[in-house]
Amino acid sequence: MTAPAIEPAGTPARRAALRLLDAVLRRGLPLEAALSASTSVLKRPDDRGLARAIASEALRRLPDLDALIDSATSKPLPDDAKARFALRIALVQALAMNTPPHAAIATALPLVDGGPRRLVHGVFGTLMRGGATLPELPHLPTPVWARWQVWGEAAVEAARTGLAGRPPLDLTLADPSATAEWAERLNATSLMPGHLRLDASDVTVLPGYDAGAWWVQDIAASLPARLLGKPGAAGTALDLCAAPGGKTLQLAAAGWDVTGVELAPVRLARLRDNLIRTALPATLVEADVMTWQPSAPVDALLLDAPCSATGIYRRHPDVLHRVRAPAIAELATQQAAMLARAAEWVKPGGRLVYAVCSLEPQEGERVAAAAGGGLVVDPIRADELPAGLAPTPEGWLRIPPGALAGAGGCDGFFIARFVKS
Repeated sequence: MTAPAIEPAGTPARRAALRLLDAVLRRGLPLEAALSASTSVLKRPDDRGLARAIASEALRRLPDLDALIDSATSKPLPDDAKARFALRIALVQALAMNTPPHAAIATALPLVDGGPRRLVHGVFGTLMRGGATLPELPHLPTPVWARWQVWGEAAVEAARTGLAGRPPLDLTLADPSATAEWAERLNATSLMPGHLRLDASDVTVLPGYDAGAWWVQDIAASLPARLLGKPGAAGTALDLCAAPGGKTLQLAAAGWDVTGVELAPVRLARLRDNLIRTALPATLVEADVMTWQPSAPVDALLLDAPCSATGIYRRHPDVLHRVRAPAIAELATQQAAMLARAAEWVKPGGRLVYAVCSLEPQEGERVAAAAGGGLVVDPIRADELPAGLAPTPEGWLRIPPGALAGAGGCDGFFIARFVKS
């Protein structure tokens, strides 16, 4: 009786990476949502981290990996073929993650047991012997490239640069007046009061974390709450679709009597934990904003609406592959309905900010242009924004690919501010 083959060390992590890629590319799940189930068999945190890193890097470079694979096969492999997945995993390690080629292929071949191992080994060997390389800047998937042409070729090239790099870490301070002090303590730079930018990964070990002096939030994501300003006496505010919670924390720190509304209980729990850590006051409600309503109108409302999230592609490259045109259209319709409903909850003279972390005009500009319900554009001013960002002629803020590139970049966003007539 033949003894079962012993898999090379590290194979389970590669098998988990394959499950992650399958969840994103075939089932359309966000990478983060698939992490727990896809890596549950891995006992070591390092293995879980490796599986995630391999899948994430493969998603960043997927068009270029597939172009290499197709160049070495007599006919294209199906997009969902296990051999293609195994080759993506082997090639991205060898060409982008400094894994020795023999280790990359040895841990990938068991992924096609019972399948075309010979094909995978042959294609990989052909490419390695031929000196295959990946471009310095990853190419965008063709549908994304076509959609983002609206921002101009320079912006599309900037998107490729953003995809290739490691985004910096942004923090929002609970007390903006302490910006200089915290910048010195954390060896950080600041693009505006209350903001810090630094190069770090484990935020829990940084000074100020346990004390709740700050929270992680991309500078673009911090702007919608900033644009609501500070409250007058006993100003009330609603933060709709509130998780992961940075906006609720901002509004509470600014002095608003804020209620955060969030449908997902897991995300709401994360917001609750951050409120405890920062000792900031807020009321939390687990509800769907399309069926819930407040007991009374409010002075300010922030709707950071559910969207394609294509603006966060630098940290979450899966959005480039799983979000397609029909979903964008459906989300835009949903946003318009939410905006119309939210407009009813604002007092006359009160402010409403609508925002999406999307680079799709169908979600941002077109929804804002069609806003009714007594909403009148309250133009965003340049002096409310960090240097390098500017309002549009309509008084909105569009943050395209490549914005703030000289300072490390930021997420893509659209923001519109209204006053209720």
